[in-house]
Amino acid sequence: MAQSGAMTALPASLTLKDAQAVLESLRQSLAADSGDSWRIDAASVAQLDTSALAVLLECARMAAAARRRLEIVNAPARMADLAHLYGVDGLLGFEAPEFKPAANVGESQPKDIPTVPILR
Repeated sequence: MAQSGAMTALPASLTLKDAQAVLESLRQSLAADSGDSWRIDAASVAQLDTSALAVLLECARMAAAARRRLEIVNAPARMADLAHLYGVDGLLGFEAPEFKPAANVGESQPKDIPTVPILR
């Protein structure tokens, strides 16, 4: 994990096996950083699971306790999707993804649906 200026970069892997070490590094980053907001760059995260959300939620809690605003930038789509799926995207500041139904949902009109006679 690297800290560049006022932004802390997450590592490429943020899974259950990485969570404790990443969280400890993030604690140190928050303590060393000053300012009104704490910026975390998630661009390099390529491997993640729900533990990533737990780590980021703890970061949100730590930032709030320090009276700082947490900004997670460059979140990969999978991270944002997981956050949305678990209903924590608003807590982490992710934009809610636009809902896109499957291509065939809602495209059929009743007149287009064939009817099948029922044989008795």
